[in-house]
Amino acid sequence: MELSNLEKSVPGEHEAIDKLIEMLSAKMLREKAPSEKMKRDAHPKQVGLLKATFTVLPGLDPELRVGIFEKPKSYSAWVRFSNQNAPPAADHVKDIRGMAVKIMGVEGVKVLERERDAKTQDFILISTNKFVTRNVVDFAKLIGALTRGKLRLLLFFLFHPKITYNLVSSNKNFGSLLEARFWSVSPYMFGARAVKYSLVPQSPERTAIPSKPADNYLTAVMERQLGSSDYYFDFMIQFQKDRDRMHVEDLSNPWSEDASPFIKVATLMIPKQAFNTDERKAYGDNLSFTPWHCLVPHKPLGNINRGRKAVYDALSKYRHTTNGLPLVEPEEFTIV
Repeated sequence: MELSNLEKSVPGEHEAIDKLIEMLSAKMLREKAPSEKMKRDAHPKQVGLLKATFTVLPGLDPELRVGIFEKPKSYSAWVRFSNQNAPPAADHVKDIRGMAVKIMGVEGVKVLERERDAKTQDFILISTNKFVTRNVVDFAKLIGALTRGKLRLLLFFLFHPKITYNLVSSNKNFGSLLEARFWSVSPYMFGARAVKYSLVPQSPERTAIPSKPADNYLTAVMERQLGSSDYYFDFMIQFQKDRDRMHVEDLSNPWSEDASPFIKVATLMIPKQAFNTDERKAYGDNLSFTPWHCLVPHKPLGNINRGRKAVYDALSKYRHTTNGLPLVEPEEFTIV
């Protein structure tokens, strides 16, 4: 894969990516219940799949008019909220939460060769501003420890205190995911520059976690909130301003927001809706999200994203083939 002038390959990354595909494929097969469909290796528990509108702001500064943000326009989008734990756990278990946005009707050449003419743009964000490990090589080592028993995992944590800290501090509880902030963590091209993304809730409310939370309370709270109100998020970008401190290949530390504040470029509006249906759940489980579903000016950067390209592709194909379901990109809302 050709690297940009912002990137630098990490020794051992290709071997680590191959190992990740092997380990995670085996893990997915082990965790598959005989009578159920195969689930994602990460973020298998869907809190809610929501219809939304993604609106690029008018009057952006010229440096912000790049790719999908080139001109003001509103797009239909799916938003999938999820929990990372696999196998799925109760919502009150501390976890990293996901917010994956699939924008539809996006014209222009896409990065993936086989989907050059696809009309989707994905943005994938999580509820922490840092990745657990520095790079894909360390991540493969962490997954190896996770799949080899508690003693191996304990030894790994003892010898990798930064990874332990990042993991523990990133796992949190939330009262409502419609009130949580999300970050891309990994960087992306923005024309000739590098950026990170963030989705920031406009609502100042912070719903309390129930004293006796049900296993699926996050879905119940979301259902109640979207029964009466629309919810809005500011879609923001953060420019890389110092290559020596704002790293592309090491994601274990966030980029300083003091040195480079986030700038709003779009609004994500999630309207009132009923979403907790079997049809919506099944549709969301079958959707495939990857940061590589994107326009060329928004090409993903760094070894974690290079790993995601191969791993997400291999595991998504494996999951869809096992489940006997087609792997296609939506062009419009096809279900209620």
